Parts: sequence; structure tokens; C-alpha cells
Amino acid sequence: MGNARPTKPNPMDYTQITADDERQMLATIGVATVEELFAPIPADQRLQRPLDIPPGCSEPELLAELTALARRNHGADELTCFLGCGAYDHFIPTIVDHLAMRGEFLTAYTPYQAEASQGTLQAFYEFQTMICQLTGMDIANASLYEGASAAAEAATMAIAATGRKHVVISRTCHPETVETLTTYASQQEMETSTIAARDGLTDASALTAALNDDVAAVVLQFPNFFGLLEDLPALIDAIHAAGALAIVSFDPLAAGVYRRPGDLGADIVVGEGQALGIPLQYGAPYLGFFAAREKFLRRMPGRMVGVGYDAQGRRGFSLVLQTREQHIKRERATSNVCTNQGLMAMRAAVYMSAMGRKGLTEVANLCLDKAHYAAERITAIDGFSLRFTAPFFKEFVVQTDRDVAKVLAACRKQNILAGVPLGRWFDDLSDCFTVAVTEKRTKQEIEALAKALAST
Repeated sequence: MGNARPTKPNPMDYTQITADDERQMLATIGVATVEELFAPIPADQRLQRPLDIPPGCSEPELLAELTALARRNHGADELTCFLGCGAYDHFIPTIVDHLAMRGEFLTAYTPYQAEASQGTLQAFYEFQTMICQLTGMDIANASLYEGASAAAEAATMAIAATGRKHVVISRTCHPETVETLTTYASQQEMETSTIAARDGLTDASALTAALNDDVAAVVLQFPNFFGLLEDLPALIDAIHAAGALAIVSFDPLAAGVYRRPGDLGADIVVGEGQALGIPLQYGAPYLGFFAAREKFLRRMPGRMVGVGYDAQGRRGFSLVLQTREQHIKRERATSNVCTNQGLMAMRAAVYMSAMGRKGLTEVANLCLDKAHYAAERITAIDGFSLRFTAPFFKEFVVQTDRDVAKVLAACRKQNILAGVPLGRWFDDLSDCFTVAVTEKRTKQEIEALAKALAST
């Protein structure tokens, strides 16, 4: 097998079509050769050499090569992970995989003949209900692609709702959320600007200066990108005083220990749902959730599942709202989002159901306590300190007088993913990195991190 492999690739190695199959197809078409089939295409537009791909191989050879490649990967199941910045190594109950991978649910999409899929629709309905409970909002949709695009969709909705054109976003939001929103704005009648941060928090005076009659909404994050707790009541009051809407990008697990954005006056709450039973899995697919006040129901992007009853009083689920480009005139569409993260929303629904209110509260408290213990241990090391002094949840920023890249590389050699360097996004934080501590991290692992940092 292996020794007999040809040195040049044969296109037939990559398909189930045999030479006899090819001859029969050509005869049916009425040409003698493949070259004759493509003769109408000018010669200078055709590839005149074999494809630059390796020769075909047998199934055992392919499996051996893929296995060798897979072994080069080292995930959070092998390494101690303190990475964060929007993707976290949380515990996922076994029931999440077991239920979400059942054939009845294993789909990435909302079914197009939706009412024939009552089980899937009910799962999305439960997802929406639990998102409303976590955020303190009236309505939620059946999910969006991920947290950043959910924030951008919220900005688009705010412009449609207010008739204003400007959206302000705090620099303490995730930089990729800022980039996504800016990209959305470049293709719409939307203007964007950012407001500065002071000591890791949204600068309230800068926010006040940025507010005017053209501002449709302000985007905040809680906890923010640095893990810090913004003063949402004061910021939201200022936003509302200017007639704008308050959009809050929210870590859903924070609801276990802090007041919900809806209780603090937020108009739209979005966020990244990766923490709700979704593995890190190389950064995708993740889950965007979107919740709002009931008055914005008709402007909600994506899809919404509702419940109704027939003449016999039997309950049924249906897609009650999908004001998107495939269903109504293009200029009247509220969004170009044409589906939802069905499988990820299913995972989140199973996770939230399995954990329950008490379980989510316990997870949040464990994250809070362990993060503060880790911060105490790290800041006790000479050359390491907290960059910001504001309260934080499960993530914090460490400043060091050492080379950040070398510090993180040294920890990696000890099988510890110590954190994320912030110089990637902020020039003034090139001497800093974030450390995220979830409920999975043990005291021994935190001690190992401190020991590794001390040895750099």
C-alpha cells in the first residue's frame, strides 16, 4: 500500500468514480475525452498542470496521518487553562453532550418546515425563556451566531428604533466586538465612535461628552473586557437622559452573583453564550444570545419561537417572528441574519436546565472566590501586580516588569496556559496579561500557576 503510492496525484484517487465510470459519462455527453469536454474554455484559462496536492492514500494511511496531526494539539483537557477574554474553560455536565447529540436535536439550523419539528422548537422556546430569566428582559430570540455579532445586531436595531444614526461603544468592551460593530457600520447608515476608559472602566465624563441628540445607543460590557464591574446604574441613567438606548453585553454566569442588566435599566442585553455548556473548540462555533424589552419585539433580529393552542386546547410551538430578508421586502428587513445557532442553543438550554438557578449561583460564586484567591497569590510575587483596582468577577489583569511573552511561554512549558497578552489589542497594556479563573481550577492548579510565574 504505502510503498506502492504514485508520485503524482491522480484525480481519481479522491473520488469514487472509476475509469469506466468516466468513459460512460463522457460517452453519454458525447465527447471522447475530458480535454474535449473543456475545449470551449480558452486554453490560457485552464490549469495546464496537475493539482498541487499530495497523492491519494489508503484509509489506514489517512487515519494514521490524521491521528498524528491531532496529537500535535494540546487542549484544555491536557493543559491547565487560565485563558479568558471571552472564551472560558468551564465545566460541562455529561448530560449536555448526551442530549444535544441525540439525532432528534443534532442540527445547526432552525428547521425550515419548523412546525413539523415540535421538539426542536420547544427546546428553543425553553432557551429563550431561560435567557430572559438570566438577563432580566422581556423577550429573547432563538440565538444568533456569537456575542460580537449579537452586539452589532443590537446596534442596528437601536438605530431602527430611535431613528438616530450614531452608536457609541465603550473601549472596555471586547476589542473584537468593537471591530465587528465597526464592520457592520461601514455597510449601513450608521456612525460609530468609542469612548475612552479610565482605570479599566468606562470613563463616565467621556460618555457624557459623547452623548447628543444623534446617539441611538451606547454599548457597554459587564463584566467588561478586563473582568471589571462597570457602574451600570449610573452609566445607564446618563444614556437614558440623552434619549439613547443602553445595550449591555453580558456574561450570563454573572447573573449568579450580580444584579441582572434588565433590573438595572438596560434596553437590550446581548452576550456570548460559550460559558453555557459549549467547549472552547478552537474558538467556534459559539453562541450569541439577544434579549430586549417587549416594545422592541417587532424589530428583533433573527427568529423567535412562540407557543399557542389549537381549537382543542393542545399546545404547539411555531416560529412566530422572523422579520428577516428571506420573508419580507429587503428594505423592510430588520436583519440579514437568516438562521440561528441551533445546536449551540440546544447545548445552552440543556446546560441551564441541568444546572438550575442554584447550580449557576454556585458556579458564579466559585469563579468569584477562586479568581480572587488567584489574584492574591499572583500579586504576592515580586514583579507582579494588579493593573486595575476596581472589583472584578472571574478575570483580572496582571501587570509585570518582565517580558510578557517570555513569562507566558515559560508557563506553557510547564503545561500551564497562564493568560492572554493584552498588547495584542492595547499598546499601553503591552506589559499586561489577563488571567481567568473558572470553577474548574483547583487550589493546587492556582498554586502551580503562582509557582510558575515566580520562576520566570
